[in-house]
Amino acid sequence: MARRRTYTQQPGGEIDLSYVPLDRRRILDTALQLLDEVGLKELSMRKIADKLQVKTASLYYHVKDKEELMQLLSDRICGGMVWPEPSLDWREQLYQWAEQFRAILLSHRDTVELFNQTIANGYERLIQIEKLYQILVSAGFLDMQVPWAASILKNYVLGFVAEDAQLRATAENHHSSYEEMSDQYDQFYSQLPQEQFPNMIRLASYTTKPDWEKEFHFGISVLIDGLSSRLSQEKG
Repeated sequence: MARRRTYTQQPGGEIDLSYVPLDRRRILDTALQLLDEVGLKELSMRKIADKLQVKTASLYYHVKDKEELMQLLSDRICGGMVWPEPSLDWREQLYQWAEQFRAILLSHRDTVELFNQTIANGYERLIQIEKLYQILVSAGFLDMQVPWAASILKNYVLGFVAEDAQLRATAENHHSSYEEMSDQYDQFYSQLPQEQFPNMIRLASYTTKPDWEKEFHFGISVLIDGLSSRLSQEKG
């Protein structure tokens, strides 16, 4: 088993040489740290090994390749989900689920890309799907409708977080701040021809300076209301 060499200062100035075992948990902890530092595209087994002060080959005793690493990372991130109480109304459960899913996606960099590039085959991601299915089953949706409804909700949260991240990345890479980018776009819209773009000009402040919290809650509420309406029609 590969180990990382560490040094501990002992009383009297003596150096005690000890070794810290390398395991999958430490590899994933380091990978998550690097994910936030360099992003998914630049994340590599070599960089993880360098961070751990071990040889790259040592990692392959615990993680087969980068593809498996990405699967394990997405599963680790899903482990942070806090689930709503099953006694709550199914609509409230879905609302809280959406907030929690968004929270774990925002907890690390490039999570949407990570989730979209991997398949749910780890315990935490599978249990997330299972519990979401159970909320919809308990609500009374037909079996064939449960995966459809779950996919609609999942894709809304993933898409919302992706748009937020993309805009913030654009602001970071091409502007001095998010606010400065918003002001530039606001000025751009204000210069459009009034007769051709009356709505875009009038609504520019909502477009260029979005309230992400209100927008997210509005969108998920619309979806849940739509699902509730559809369920009522099915039962009626």
